Amino acid sequence: MLTERKPEPVNPSHAVFDLFIQAQSCKDVKHHFVELCSELDINPKDFRTFYTKLKERLNYWKAKALWTKLDKRASHEDYQQGKVCSKNKCLVLGAGPCGLRTAIELTLLGAQVVVVEKREDFSRNNVLHLWPFTIYDLRGLGAKKFYGKFCSGSLDHISIRQLQLILLKVSLLLGVEVHTGVEYQGLIEPSGENGWMAKLQPRSHPAAAFQFDVFISAGGGRFVPDGFKHKELRGKLAIGITANFINGNTAAEAQVAEISGVARIYNQKFFQELLTETAAGSCKCGSRGFVSLFCSESCWRARCGRVRLHLHASC
Repeated sequence: MLTERKPEPVNPSHAVFDLFIQAQSCKDVKHHFVELCSELDINPKDFRTFYTKLKERLNYWKAKALWTKLDKRASHEDYQQGKVCSKNKCLVLGAGPCGLRTAIELTLLGAQVVVVEKREDFSRNNVLHLWPFTIYDLRGLGAKKFYGKFCSGSLDHISIRQLQLILLKVSLLLGVEVHTGVEYQGLIEPSGENGWMAKLQPRSHPAAAFQFDVFISAGGGRFVPDGFKHKELRGKLAIGITANFINGNTAAEAQVAEISGVARIYNQKFFQELLTETAAGSCKCGSRGFVSLFCSESCWRARCGRVRLHLHASC
């Protein structure tokens, strides 16, 4: 007589870990992280041993694949097994890509890191082009484990929101404290037994009691904390016009390679071939740094017909 085999019960911590990995909002990421810590009985504020305990208690094959990635990165000789900055306490202002990636680097160096972010949601869907070294860096942090489409095939771009979600998850797993909905209002200088602290809103927030010796502002180019000077180092500014075409899903359109707005800088071969095939070249309008690209009747007619794109770059 055959008896029906009952499915094995799902380990609650495994299920929560899956939800954490798949979460697509800042709120959900933080919620499932708290659940995961509760299931595994780990204190996320115990940053010295948090990641080690997490690996020991989450015996799940999906998690182990991620631990392999993170362990390989953490073993780099520059980090000296997390001893380089083991005596430092760091406050990072801003949970954008730069702020979160900085927080990850600091915690790999052994520092205690707290991140405060004014916003509660990640809503910026602007698409960023990723340079090859950036893709390599993010892959080494397990980006593919959190976002399966990350730089698949010829794709080399990602939305800011998706990048923030990846970096937020890595930060939390490594023991970084990330607080959203917290506004920075200034620094409080050392007094008595207290070291440097930050004036935050709400004032009763636990992060307001955090004493630090390193302060990093990643609140964006327009924001300069009081007492600090602002100096910008950048290349030539450029203004571009993007033309969007209706996709007719034709065979000719499918063969057109996807390129970003700054493609001319790093994909010179493509534009040289475009110049040869279509006679697209420099415009003689008198403007310095003016480049005109257009689609002729023989080139991509199915896609856009005769369309002229003007890209201005200041020189």
